[in-house]
Amino acid sequence: MPKPEPPALILETAIYAEDLAAAESFYAGVMGLEVVGRQAGRHLFLRCGAGMLLVFDPRATAVVDPEAPLPVPPHGATGPGHLCFAAEPLGLETWRARLEAAGLPIEAVVDWPRGGRSIYLRDPAGNSLEVAEARIWGG
Repeated sequence: MPKPEPPALILETAIYAEDLAAAESFYAGVMGLEVVGRQAGRHLFLRCGAGMLLVFDPRATAVVDPEAPLPVPPHGATGPGHLCFAAEPLGLETWRARLEAAGLPIEAVVDWPRGGRSIYLRDPAGNSLEVAEARIWGG
């Protein structure tokens, strides 16, 4: 059997945060993502390049809403998640300066065996964020 063709990209990534206002302030204000949708107490949708970052309040998405206009299955997560932003085109040092200027502590700086570097920090919900040079994956 031939190997199946893989998807072209990850279209959306979801993380969870109970304080959506703090998440919006961080992801739109500090990270510069464009807000394309929000529902108070439930979700925040942001554009990141060709993909979307979905921030859900896990208390709302874990419950089936019989009044919901779309039959989206319940979902959610507990504990911190992880996501990685590509440092390009700004460059890792520009991102580091921007994050530090916003008062965000850098948890770690990693030099990867394949080449490239990453910086790690936390969003307001405690999710682990990474900003990395794309070459960490050989790209």
